Amino acid sequence: MAKKATETVADLLVSQIIAAGAKHIYGIVGDSLNPIVDAVRRAQKDGQDIRWVQVRHEEVAAFAAAAEAELTGRLAVCAGSCGPGNLHLINGLYDANRSRVPVLAIASHIPSNQIGTGFFQETHPDRLFTECSMYSEMISSAQQATRIVPSAIRHAFSGPGVAVLTIPGDVASLEAPVSAPNIDFNPATPRIIPSPEQLMTLAQAINDAKKITIFAGAGVRGAHAEVIELADRIAAPVGHSLRGKEWIQYDNPFDVGMSGLLGYGSCFEAMHSCDLVLLLGTDFPYDQFLPEDVPTAQIDIDPRHLGRRTRLDVAVVGDVRETIRELLPLLEPAGSRRFLDSMRKKHLKAMKGVVGAYKGKNAEDLVPIHPEYAADVLDQIASDDAVFTVDTGMCNVWASRYITPNGRRRVIGSFLHGSMANAMPHAIGAALADPERQVVAMCGDGGLSMLLGDLLTIKQYDLPVKIVVFNNSTLGMVRLEMLVDGLPSFGTDSVEVDYAAVAAALGIHSVRVEEPAELEDALRSSFATSGPALIDIVTDPHALSMPPTITAGQVAGFTIAMSKEVLGGGLGEVVSMARSNLRNVPRP
Repeated sequence: MAKKATETVADLLVSQIIAAGAKHIYGIVGDSLNPIVDAVRRAQKDGQDIRWVQVRHEEVAAFAAAAEAELTGRLAVCAGSCGPGNLHLINGLYDANRSRVPVLAIASHIPSNQIGTGFFQETHPDRLFTECSMYSEMISSAQQATRIVPSAIRHAFSGPGVAVLTIPGDVASLEAPVSAPNIDFNPATPRIIPSPEQLMTLAQAINDAKKITIFAGAGVRGAHAEVIELADRIAAPVGHSLRGKEWIQYDNPFDVGMSGLLGYGSCFEAMHSCDLVLLLGTDFPYDQFLPEDVPTAQIDIDPRHLGRRTRLDVAVVGDVRETIRELLPLLEPAGSRRFLDSMRKKHLKAMKGVVGAYKGKNAEDLVPIHPEYAADVLDQIASDDAVFTVDTGMCNVWASRYITPNGRRRVIGSFLHGSMANAMPHAIGAALADPERQVVAMCGDGGLSMLLGDLLTIKQYDLPVKIVVFNNSTLGMVRLEMLVDGLPSFGTDSVEVDYAAVAAALGIHSVRVEEPAELEDALRSSFATSGPALIDIVTDPHALSMPPTITAGQVAGFTIAMSKEVLGGGLGEVVSMARSNLRNVPRP
């Protein structure tokens, strides 16, 4: 019988990753990372359920891992070689950590005896990744590895968030000591409920209020039924953040849409005209859209979120679902539903006006294609359990307004970190997490072009990702930001690129759409293909997202910017912009 090979620290690491439930490690092979990659190869050869996924850029590896962790709740893993290799992980790790998903990052390091000498490719990953992780440690010996590896995995689960292991290549090759048996890395989450005193204080505030508005964030995940029952009991309109949309908007007769720059309904007015705002599981960052003079109660499982965005009159620490269950018996039914009915009426009017302006027959003849029309058609064609990955910028706007949640669909984006180029990398992780599920990447041409090389990854693994490119040859959100600040757009436009031709050159099914009448057939036929597909939609570069509430300062900014455009010889640009957006300007 052949003698079993000696287990190395790299083998120990891989075995612990497998025991924790990880299925994929995303990365690029190279130098100091090679012992770990070889341990993965040997684990696969032995029939272990782990797979190395070769990407073209380590940033893609981190985003892909984040999406897999988001969809499955499993540990997902990414890796980078020493110096520049693992530095490329940092943007995706920031996103994963802020999104609170369990990701383990392996940052291989230069030889241990060279650390601190200014050696080739030397960085200090254990320091660099501290800000974008919950745990970042370097393994300096084989004996240390038996405790540090499982500790890192538990930190990733417990946040959840990012844990980073820095491992010099020579340490990864050391013989590992006998390791402790694997135990449950991810025990069930305990019930977290407020103290009786907090509950009574919150109940009293709600019972004393006449007009209450609920604003829900991602923390209402799993609490849909409880939030709806609460809203019904107290006759409260329910607004939501973008991250809360998929968990609370569907089957919700009390919905008044979103607030913030992506908003479109009466949520802003509902929060500013009530006498109690109830924040549920949200750390909504845009304090300019939150009322300063309305009493506010907040429920959050993380006490660090309480009161850091707006005024706080009642603070409650607890899981949203568990808290509402304990709260409901203490509440009196609302004496009037007049406030709720008026806010709902205004919301429905906004939906027909702002959101409906470019839907259906209103937009089927507009050339260039209006992006809102494209998003609406996409929403109708995509499957009921599709996973949408959404680029930052205008794609965020179109997805937030037109992708309809139903309790089965998922929408993943860089909603807290706000990174460009996330949609396609996220789609890679989503497709590998669940190959039988439809995955749609809503990409801006600016975002796609940043990490274009990883179309090769999608092709190599024949991932059935449908990449829908909103191709307007400009950075639309940046253009809008400039206009609001009174600046003419500058440095936002790019050359026109036929992304369908690029995809075709890589062997990916593709189609370019310039006429709105061709859009539906192009999407349906592309979605029917078994492998990857890219749909390049040429959209109107002048289409802008109008916020739900336009301030005097914003109007002044637009006016100044348009005046500068005209004086600079850009009259045609101004006319085109007006033509593209006139119907979408909110009216009193």
